[in-house]
Amino acid sequence: MKYLLRRALFLLLATLILGSARLSAQEAKWDSTYRPGKYVAKVTAFKSEPKSKKDIIFLGNSITAGTDWSKLLDLPAAKNRGISGDITFGVLERLDDVIAGKPSKVFILIGINDISRNIPDSIILRNYRSIISRIEKGSKKTKIYFYTLLPVNCSFNKFKNHYGKDEHILWLNEEIKKLADKKVSVIDLYPHFLDENKHLKAGYTKDGLHLNEAGYKVWADLLKNGEYLK
Repeated sequence: MKYLLRRALFLLLATLILGSARLSAQEAKWDSTYRPGKYVAKVTAFKSEPKSKKDIIFLGNSITAGTDWSKLLDLPAAKNRGISGDITFGVLERLDDVIAGKPSKVFILIGINDISRNIPDSIILRNYRSIISRIEKGSKKTKIYFYTLLPVNCSFNKFKNHYGKDEHILWLNEEIKKLADKKVSVIDLYPHFLDENKHLKAGYTKDGLHLNEAGYKVWADLLKNGEYLK
């Protein structure tokens, strides 16, 4: 009887150890060094552009890169600093160039590609805080606007790595809301783009991830009606 009990305990312990090892292996499968193919060229181009303290910077990934903010908002001071495929680590790497210009405002939307690449939520949140901290320290007069992440729509079946991870979007969005303070305004984009099934509304997207013209109009109206551009 004692032998069977010891054997059972041994098997249980072995199972727990193996399970823990598998979980650790899964959690380790992410890469902070990933940069999209056009990253270096885009950063070089951004650095070559003139800077002004009147600049209003739109910082992020392809969702930010996908429109002409100056034209969309009728705002000559708007500068697009979106890079398709970028992650929070990429933004941190190129953030000094943004800070150097001492812009009047910075609007930040980043993180969905981190989620798709299995970067842990806690690391993404840590990077959000680092982005904010570095801007606050390096450009004290810059007003920071941080967006909640947009939903996605898996019915388009195009960006499979971005689908089935809604709980990560929701968790990060709740944490983003907590980042608001005297120098940081949080703009909650997420609810304005939802359909009845809690997915990105089909009429606002061309592929389940990126926005179409109608989607960008909703975004622009939010900024204008919220008086974030004044």
